[in-house]
Amino acid sequence: MGVSVTGAAPAAEASPTPLDRVIPAPASVAPGGSPYRITRGTHIRVDDSREIRRIGEYLARILRPSTGYRLPVTAQGTGGIRLRLAAGPFGAEGYRLDSGRKGVTITAAEPAGLFHGVQTLRQLLPAAVERDSVQPGPWLVAGGTVTDTPRYGWRGAMLDVSRHFFTVDQVKRYVDQLALYKINKLHLHLSDDQGWRIAVDSWPRLATYGGSTEVGGGPGGFYTKADYKEIVRYAASRYLEVVPEIDMPGHTNAALASYAELNCDGVAPPLYTGTEVGFSSLCVGKEVTYDFVEDVIRELAALTPGRYLHIGGDEAHSTSHGDYVKFMDRVQPIVAKYGKTVVGWHQLTGATPAKGALAQYWGLDSTSAEEKERVVKAAQGGTGLILSPADRVYLDMKYTKDTPLGLSWAGYVEVKRSYDWDPGAYLPGVPGGAVKGVEAPMWSETLEDSGDIEFMAFPRLPGVAELGWSQGATRDWERYKVRLAAQAERWDALGVGFYRSGQVPWGAGGR
Repeated sequence: MGVSVTGAAPAAEASPTPLDRVIPAPASVAPGGSPYRITRGTHIRVDDSREIRRIGEYLARILRPSTGYRLPVTAQGTGGIRLRLAAGPFGAEGYRLDSGRKGVTITAAEPAGLFHGVQTLRQLLPAAVERDSVQPGPWLVAGGTVTDTPRYGWRGAMLDVSRHFFTVDQVKRYVDQLALYKINKLHLHLSDDQGWRIAVDSWPRLATYGGSTEVGGGPGGFYTKADYKEIVRYAASRYLEVVPEIDMPGHTNAALASYAELNCDGVAPPLYTGTEVGFSSLCVGKEVTYDFVEDVIRELAALTPGRYLHIGGDEAHSTSHGDYVKFMDRVQPIVAKYGKTVVGWHQLTGATPAKGALAQYWGLDSTSAEEKERVVKAAQGGTGLILSPADRVYLDMKYTKDTPLGLSWAGYVEVKRSYDWDPGAYLPGVPGGAVKGVEAPMWSETLEDSGDIEFMAFPRLPGVAELGWSQGATRDWERYKVRLAAQAERWDALGVGFYRSGQVPWGAGGR
């Protein structure tokens, strides 16, 4: 597909994937020269450090089953695939990939850049490289140079484990899929009306009782502290930072059901398994509420090495505006006390966001001018923005009226709609530096397993990843949809079920 192979490769061999066929689109591509061919003699050469060796082993684990080659990871020798750290204009996550007849070298200033370069290398190899049994090859990497740095530092995906609970292994599977597209934040929505999903030693019934159900009345579940640490560790090994969310003061029925004293009337409501929103609230006037919040934040912050803690703040319809402001004024300093930066849904801008706080915008194109203006003013005052417009990047929205999963309160979100917008220009009046990035939320009212997650994420997730990584000038739907279609064969190889949108020229790729 694409360019022809230079050199003496037999005419019957497939041409290598062009350097510009990957997602997200690289910043700069200079094709040229002979391709590199991975063979039985290929070594993966790494700088002699534990972290770089770990990235090399990660690459080897991907390549060994499909190629059948040993691909030893070593700090010795020349040629082959080389991962190296060096000073350069790469920033914390950028890289350069050089490919030629003698080998492939990925260079970065930081390990995260090497890891992202490895994802590009994966996409430059035939899709069959992702399979877990020996494939025929050949394993060619097109010649030339890719130089790449991200547009935004926040490229996130949120997974709602509260409406339906997902196991540690299911979360890990999603992490691996996110990593392929250079996503670097995993936002876990850990509490809601339907379930509390993280163990809190000082309030144990939150998990054991509040986590005992889910939408539809299933068994629910929760993460022990060891489970959560394992998710954090695994995400970090793929260079994703976990951002935990405890939604408050609304979306709190699971907590209110677990502890009567958190309710203003001292009466615990029943557990909730429906999908309505906006009916629950912590009791803003009670001191025990802030003891509870501090205990939860303290324990969660101690488990979370990342910089951020998300306090929700959306759809607090049962809380008066005055109480909402009072609550946020009390809670934001608690987050800072335990060394974390506040993230909240954009309703936080209706209070006074803490210095350095980030507001996550989930409004629609049709959201009122007044609400948008409040967000814009907060951004002008120094609040950073994460853009998650619901009618663009909520991955749980139906593609069309016939989609068997998902909701449609924000409208139908086909693949083109989720890709064809510019985060830098989305909210007029927002200073350029205020937009920190994009995030694709996946709410789980209708999603019960990994197959459901994947059907709703693919093919939209790669487009959101590209909006976060690639420079705005590269955004072109007509070109993008061709690159997207080429991903179908890779998803097949990875066992990822996806929605075959009629907007994408799939060709023979997906089945």
